[in-house]
Amino acid sequence: MMMMMRVLDSIPVETRCAASLAIGKNVAAFRRAVLSWYDHHRRDLPWRQTRDPYRIWLSEIMLQQTRVAAVLEHYRVFLERFPNVEVLAAASEDAVLAAWSGLGYYRRARMLHRCARQVARQHGGCFPQNSEALLALPGIGRYTAAAIASIAFAESVAVVDGNVERVLQRLIGNKSIGINLTTAQTWQHAQTFLSNSRPGDFNQGMMELGATVCVPRAPHCPMCPVRKWCVTRGEVPRTEPPSRQKKKQIWCVLESRDGNGSGNGKVRLVQRPRQASLMPGMWELPQSSEPPRPLPASARWRTFRHSITITDYTVHVLRNTPLPDSPAAAKGTWIAIDRIPRIPITGLTRKILKASGII
Repeated sequence: MMMMMRVLDSIPVETRCAASLAIGKNVAAFRRAVLSWYDHHRRDLPWRQTRDPYRIWLSEIMLQQTRVAAVLEHYRVFLERFPNVEVLAAASEDAVLAAWSGLGYYRRARMLHRCARQVARQHGGCFPQNSEALLALPGIGRYTAAAIASIAFAESVAVVDGNVERVLQRLIGNKSIGINLTTAQTWQHAQTFLSNSRPGDFNQGMMELGATVCVPRAPHCPMCPVRKWCVTRGEVPRTEPPSRQKKKQIWCVLESRDGNGSGNGKVRLVQRPRQASLMPGMWELPQSSEPPRPLPASARWRTFRHSITITDYTVHVLRNTPLPDSPAAAKGTWIAIDRIPRIPITGLTRKILKASGII
């Protein structure tokens, strides 16, 4: 196997691509097929209606590890509050985190804010127009830089995200001998196939193909515009077992005051330490890994399912019931309900407060 991989690596990438796809000199036909399919079948998403690098950058950061359906409303609301990079740069971090609340992976929001400040301070509020310069900005890696540069500025640079990687592995892989592309090879193939006349649309077409047709399980091969060139027909050897989610239970307490009809209701929240490794400085409902003992039946309100990174939580929400003594449970601040949209709250807290009708 190692000898085979060395042989493959010794062959020029253009030759390997043409041979692997069995299309020889007809790479142009492959490009046309992807672009034609994308023109007719792409989803109507708001960030596809613009070439504004700010909006494209925002969408790419939001879409990292997050489903499109979960991003759409956050994208709209975020743009209402921060319509351009100068407004975002001038905002406080807490205001940015508050607008981000519910999307998770809050380090993205902090890096987004840092990047906006650097663009405003060092580039006069204008994003650099090539991928190399974009890479120098905080929170922008190779994929994001290529996406912004190709879509906003038509730079001929390919993108490889999880969807594109899966498409290329299936197109080029060999299920009988178990060859998987390395990361470097995947980027090389992506660059070779790229349409130089429409790089942004081609990149989005490849990503869309992986997101809607060449999906991880049970791909829709009969609908695929490039199926005649596909070697594996959706099958690629699995190189490692999927990671297993951890399961945990937590108990949260929802305490609220209605303000005696004055409209000045409040909710008791706890702020996570600024030095916390997970969601530092965010506000949340008091919680504990252990339930109160005894636990009155009347205290139980609802149970939620919630996931954070690799952990699936079963969340038991109690009403007005003290939790076991712990540093987190012992502290708390009564926060006015009308102030909650302006402070950074965790996604779980937002989910519970929405279900209760408080926000």
